[in-house]
Amino acid sequence: MKQEFPARMLRIHFGEDDRWQGKPLHEVILAKCLELGIAEAIVYRGIEGFGTASRIRHASHWRLSNDAPIQVSIIDTEARIARLIPFLDTVVEEGLVAASTVDVIRYSRVSG
Repeated sequence: MKQEFPARMLRIHFGEDDRWQGKPLHEVILAKCLELGIAEAIVYRGIEGFGTASRIRHASHWRLSNDAPIQVSIIDTEARIARLIPFLDTVVEEGLVAASTVDVIRYSRVSG
């Protein structure tokens, strides 16, 4: 089955070392997305990059610290994304959130 509809996408950028109350930030964000019933959330781990603090983050086996760039991509309706924003305001201490309107095509198997 194929469905098409407008949606909202957030891309949250931060570092692998970022934590919230001792837990990895990406895990905290995914748990909240699951709690809110968000349709899609995926964590990407980058090789290298820099962000708001202008420091280069690396994913390397040769360094003592592994602070790879992380991106969490989240897609759902405008209303569900709006419910997530106050939570992000609390847990993201340093990073960048990019929001955009997207057209979604969802494919799903119809069980018979």
